[in-house]
Amino acid sequence: MNKSKILVGCVLSLYVLFAFFEAIGQYTIAFHLDSLIIPLITLIYILFVKNKSRLFLLFLLFYSISDIFGIVTDNLLYYYVPYKEGFILYEYDYYIGTGLYIMAYIFLFIKIAYSLSLPYVFKNYKIHLVVLTILNIYLIYVLQLIVEPHLSYKHEFGFELIYNLIMLLVLSASLINFFYRDNKKSLYLFIGSLCIVFSEVLDIAYIYITQRSLINFLGTTLALGAFYFYFQQSKLLYESNGEKNYMIP
Repeated sequence: MNKSKILVGCVLSLYVLFAFFEAIGQYTIAFHLDSLIIPLITLIYILFVKNKSRLFLLFLLFYSISDIFGIVTDNLLYYYVPYKEGFILYEYDYYIGTGLYIMAYIFLFIKIAYSLSLPYVFKNYKIHLVVLTILNIYLIYVLQLIVEPHLSYKHEFGFELIYNLIMLLVLSASLINFFYRDNKKSLYLFIGSLCIVFSEVLDIAYIYITQRSLINFLGTTLALGAFYFYFQQSKLLYESNGEKNYMIP
């Protein structure tokens, strides 16, 4: 228990230090500290959660690997690779990092969808699904409009499209899951998904519109909140509609 509290304290310390260095304009240090937060949360999950969800663990691992990969490549390209070659390598860094995030969200989406009875959902939530589909199409259209004028790499548009699509599918699935289960675990899962989508939208604004420290700070704060709720829901069992409790595999 004491070890878990120490690690939680380390997470909060990283967050405070990130905010400090972001505020004083030390953006490289802030980026590295930000990128260490989720890997440390993943370590806490691995060490201290007994009944682990395999799919949720894969989500955490792929997300964390992408964050750590970003730190490694940023240092490698900054200190050891000439500018011309570095630009090409940054492109592959973008593809690999974004691909890892996409895989992470795919595992999270499967985890949520796995807990649903799809025939029941399609039968009883037709209007919800139609509204969510229309809303998702509109949001993806708006996000792609924001991204398109600022593209730097050949396949960036496609990667951003897939990334935004799976991210919104996670949010939609978590909302349907909340309607379906209507319990504390599904509520935490939905709040976490809502926070992470807002965090990603702020990241898009920070990367493609204006690089203001407040936007980056709010994005990281929402991401930390998202993983807090994800972590809390991972420790709960479903208790809904008289069904037997079980953990998502």
